[in-house]
Amino acid sequence: MAPEPWTDPDPDPDPDPDPDAVIDGEAEPGASVDAATGEVRRAANGAGGGSLAAGASAGLANGGDDEPDGAGGADPADPAVPGFGQAEVLNPAQADVVALLGAKPSERPQFDAELRHHLRAELEAGLAPILDQLPDETQLFVSKYPLSQIHGCEDKFLAERAEAFSWTPATARGSVSHKAVELSLHWDRDPIPLELVDEAVARLSFGSGSLADWLQTASTVERAEVRAQANERVAKFLECFPPLKPAWRPVTESSAKVELFDTRIVLQGRVDLTLGHTRGTTANKVLIDFKSGGFSPAHVDDLRFYALLETIRMGTPPRLVATYYLDSGRPFPESISEPVLDAALHRTVDGARRMADLLHGDAVPVRRSGPSCRWCPLLAICPDGQAWLRGTDDELDHVDDGDV
Repeated sequence: MAPEPWTDPDPDPDPDPDPDAVIDGEAEPGASVDAATGEVRRAANGAGGGSLAAGASAGLANGGDDEPDGAGGADPADPAVPGFGQAEVLNPAQADVVALLGAKPSERPQFDAELRHHLRAELEAGLAPILDQLPDETQLFVSKYPLSQIHGCEDKFLAERAEAFSWTPATARGSVSHKAVELSLHWDRDPIPLELVDEAVARLSFGSGSLADWLQTASTVERAEVRAQANERVAKFLECFPPLKPAWRPVTESSAKVELFDTRIVLQGRVDLTLGHTRGTTANKVLIDFKSGGFSPAHVDDLRFYALLETIRMGTPPRLVATYYLDSGRPFPESISEPVLDAALHRTVDGARRMADLLHGDAVPVRRSGPSCRWCPLLAICPDGQAWLRGTDDELDHVDDGDV
């Protein structure tokens, strides 16, 4: 199987202002808009009282009564506090992100505290038949990647599972990019993409997994490819996304797991970025995945799956999920509701049962052609995939299904 190492917990077999600078429905004091550029400027310290962290922490991620982290106690002369005392500038793409992710307290939905138990019970009822198919001591791990595959071409699903995973610049760039973004949250100076990438490579090279082994033995050209590709993604992230303030409670690569039937079946996932925190039964969290290519309906399903795991884990669903496309600088958001969670649950059950049928039963795989044929190991011997790509090749030049 060829998992996505930046989203799969075990790859080895082993994101407001409008032109009036409004946050949370009220005009932000001390903010102004450059008429020539459209950039939103905020006073980080001074008249109007508020850094971006103080203004957006309530609207973006929390319930509105937290003390903001950030400017309190900082020394204006400290060079390690970038931009302190200066105007905070958001470009239009960054301002759009804050506008999208912000919400008034009255806009945050409430959920039944028993929801998590209902969802777990439905999962167990739907997945119980699988237990008879699983060999003794065998676990079935379900994550977004195999779910996406199983709802696509089943031949491709089986072919990729049969292949041993190997690191390449194209697969390593995701892990390096995510590590660099993680470092940027805690950087004590202006974040320079290549500096972050180089530090990420250095840190990952001294890890204990197979990626460390590959980075240590990769050729100069391979390491240069990783550096170039990761730098592009990190630079786009820093350009498109507003600085992630501590008051937003940002967490990168947040893992979630749901264990069923004494861990015989395990649902697992890892979301690129979470903002906010769970507060009672009021939805506050925002889950974000970053993509380097174009829109795919499968990306919507990926985030719904994450929302399902988060709901069962914490008892309260996230308020919003969003896929952010760095190449276009555009997000694709979706509010989470019980019907959305129900849809995710039924897709998960259907996918897991089909996985068990194919892996441990006698089901015949169904071949389905589509954009993913381009990366299928069976392409050379698959006339259906070849024909599909010949008919759509001009339209697929922009397609890149890669995560950041």
